[in-house]
Amino acid sequence: MNLKISILEGLFTVHRFSQDHEIPKQIYEGQFYSITKTEDELSIVCSSSVLEVSENSETDWSCIKVMGPLDFALTGILADLSTILAKADVSIFAISTFDTDYILVKSKKLPVAEKALLQAGYSFNT
Repeated sequence: MNLKISILEGLFTVHRFSQDHEIPKQIYEGQFYSITKTEDELSIVCSSSVLEVSENSETDWSCIKVMGPLDFALTGILADLSTILAKADVSIFAISTFDTDYILVKSKKLPVAEKALLQAGYSFNT
């Protein structure tokens, strides 16, 4: 697969709140955020500079974007990326949208992730 990818600027945090927690208004100030609510929890991914306090959080993530939009008929994109990164010992937190996929990796592992993806034939948009 010869897809282009890019790296979003800044650091990101994955936050967890109780499922009935109100979505903090400052989330909407960020350039990139993802909000997922289930019967068990409210998860928010956003710039680390936008929201700093939550019930539980994982900090220091970098975000890799697959350049889209991607056709829904395409298969295996996220599987391919996650396999490449798993073989390079890079854990991921994946987010899919209507148009594309985003993969968060711990910032200290970003150079390893970039190298593995380049070796696998992906190219980076700069």
